[in-house]
Amino acid sequence: MTTLQINNTVGAIVRDRPSLSRLFEQAQVDYCCGGKKTLAEACAQRGIDPQVFLAQLEAYIAATPAPESNLSDLSLTELANHIEQIHHAYLHTELPRLEKLVTKVATVHGEKEPRLRQIQDIFLAIAAELTTHLMKEEQVLFPMIRQLEASDTVPVFHCGTLANLIQQMELEHEETGAALVQLRQLTDNFTPPDWACNTYRAMLDALHTFEQDMHQHVHKENNLLFPQAIALEQTKGKR
Repeated sequence: MTTLQINNTVGAIVRDRPSLSRLFEQAQVDYCCGGKKTLAEACAQRGIDPQVFLAQLEAYIAATPAPESNLSDLSLTELANHIEQIHHAYLHTELPRLEKLVTKVATVHGEKEPRLRQIQDIFLAIAAELTTHLMKEEQVLFPMIRQLEASDTVPVFHCGTLANLIQQMELEHEETGAALVQLRQLTDNFTPPDWACNTYRAMLDALHTFEQDMHQHVHKENNLLFPQAIALEQTKGKR
């Protein structure tokens, strides 16, 4: 028997049971940028009966009773390192590859399928934004979080509080999330047309994987790393 309720936030549900992200992905229920919404609110946004979806989540848990590794057990430094080593490393490698794919497919097939040029424009904008975003996290935010965790009191940060910088990062996450929704719509849920060549199909597969990784990436920051860092800053600020 589980303790899931429709008033649980979707971010907390996936935080405690990471494997449930598969069901959220399939239902296209946002658990990363929308992680602060309750299950009831998130389902209503997608036109899904929350009780039915809750039953699906509970059935999945009952069928996979093995304990899951819990990222919330990691220290802030360990969690920041994990995000860099897994998700940042993936983006540093995959963004240049995807840029080449979307550009090639748009160039070759753009006249037959005009949406490919829109896909190219949107993805190139995402890639440019993410490149800057990753740099800010790796060079500014994550070092600040590590410094805060290692200190007895709140260090004096040249760019203000962690909370303010995190708020900016979350706004950028929302912009990327909205762009990912556009990509899914423009690609018919990453479904290739019958006439698609192998490069076209490879592009769609890569975009789908990119979306899934970004959902996990943003979830780990918005629903685990950032709230814990803000809470620690507030606690140490009272000393």
